[in-house]
Formats: sequence, structure tokens, C-alpha cells
Amino acid sequence: MAQKAESTSPYLDPQYISQISGLDLRAKLVVEGFMAGLHKSPYHGFSVEFAEHRQYMPGDEIKHVDWKVYGKTNRFYVKQFEEETNLKCYLLMDCSASMGYASGGISKFDYATYLAAALAYLMIRRQRDAVGLVTFDEKIRSLMPARSVSSYLPEILLTLEKTRPGAGTRIADTLDTIAERIKRRALVLIFSDFFDENLDAVVQGLKHFRHRKHEVVLFHMIDAQEINFDFTEDSLFIDVESGDKLRTQPVHIKRSYQQLFQEFINTLKQTCRDHNIDYVPMPTDKPFDFALMNYLQKRGRIGG
Repeated sequence: MAQKAESTSPYLDPQYISQISGLDLRAKLVVEGFMAGLHKSPYHGFSVEFAEHRQYMPGDEIKHVDWKVYGKTNRFYVKQFEEETNLKCYLLMDCSASMGYASGGISKFDYATYLAAALAYLMIRRQRDAVGLVTFDEKIRSLMPARSVSSYLPEILLTLEKTRPGAGTRIADTLDTIAERIKRRALVLIFSDFFDENLDAVVQGLKHFRHRKHEVVLFHMIDAQEINFDFTEDSLFIDVESGDKLRTQPVHIKRSYQQLFQEFINTLKQTCRDHNIDYVPMPTDKPFDFALMNYLQKRGRIGG
């Protein structure tokens, strides 16, 4: 579990960021808020020279230790060469209709979009990593190859900004297709609520990435009501993807619903544990720094 960078910056608050116009500005402010908190935390210095350094590991040659960085941070870092820092990362964005759900505040899709934009900004502008983007619902809607040039960032942000939740979900097919198309070992960040009728197939898709030696972080987008189910009056529930309807008294099904939802989460967690995938639950009211720190720690572990 990632530790949180200490910051009170409003730029890490999803509600605050949602009131700002322009995805490019949102991404920049989230990263600046995160960096400000990082400098105040025990991780001070962790990302300042992050693109050129990684933490010392047993077996590294002492001659590569950067003693100037040690003097600033009291931590051992070794210098990396250019070929070591060239990481490829793919952002996989679920654009299915269920991602548009919002019980209050911002939707799961909007939260995921702001987070993906901030990560793209951090990787391209701060770390010079190559970033690609895939958007999908029942099929792949856009596929942008991974590139590291600064001029590529506006293209990624424009695609994210123009994308809206659409049709149903076929996550497994997308995972299998992308796993085959990414030839070189990469870091794959998946933003989804993972609502798919065939969860077993989704699990197989995640395993496909690991079989091909890709590193995977699963950002699980969750609305508060999907956890709490705090509906009190007689309600008509409509499946936004299938159109199926259910009229019921929520109090009578709350316990069963919560049990099933927890089993669903436990399945995802167990799959991730079994296959060395990072599982990161992301309720839409959680500050962005939690996810950014998870990414940085994953980036530090795999190097480039």
C-alpha cells in the first residue's frame, strides 16, 4: 500500500479540480499539488531527479551511487543511463456507460479522466517516459501508441477530453487485444469499474498481460453509493448498459447487495495478489495523491 504524500493542496481534491476548465490545466495543477506535498513528506527528493535516478538495490555497483542526492535526501540512489529510463506506459480507459455513474459530485469516468491526465502529464513532462492511450467500451474506440515527446501530451489530453461514456462493456476482449499488440515490456495502468458480466474472462485478460511480462496497476473506480448503498425510499434501478429495470425497497436487498459487491472486490484483489498486479481502489471522493504515489512506487520498483 502506498504511503500518502502530506499535502493540503486543494489541487488534489477531485471536487475542486472538477470546477476548473481545461483538462490540461487540471492535469498540471494536480501534479503541482502532488509535488508540493511530496517535498514536505518523507519522500522529499524522491521525484526531483526521478527520471535520472532510482533507489539503490542490493547488487548495484557502489560507483553508480549519486552522493550529492544522498546528501540532500539521506537515501541511496544510483544513476541511471538513458536506456534505463525509457519506460513505456499505456493508459487503458474504460468508457462504458457504467463509468458515467455519479451519486453526487463527479462521475467515475470524470475522476478517471482527471487522474489519467495527471499521470500522463507527470510521465511525459516530469519523467520523459513514453505514454500511450487506449479508450474502450464494447470495442476499442481509440489507440494511441506510446511516445515521450512533450508535443504528444496535448494530443493525449484532447482525446481524453473529447471521450464520453458510451455503450456496454467488453473489458476482457480489450485486455486480450492490447496485451497482444504491446510488443515490448510496458507498464499498463487500467482505469475501470470492472463491471462486466464475465468476470472470469476479465481475470484471464489481466493474466494475459502478466504472461507477456507487462507490469499492471489496476485503478478500480468506485462510487460511494456502490459501497454504501444508502438508498432509503422505494426505488427503480436501471442498468445503464442493458436497460434492465428493477423496482424494489433498497432496505430489503442492502445486505445481500453489499455482500455480493464485496465478493466482487475480493475476487479482483485475490487475482491481483496471485499475479503480482497492483490493486488500487479509487473511490471518487479520494484525493488524487494516493494514486500518484502508487504509480511512483511502482515506477521505482520496475525501473525502466
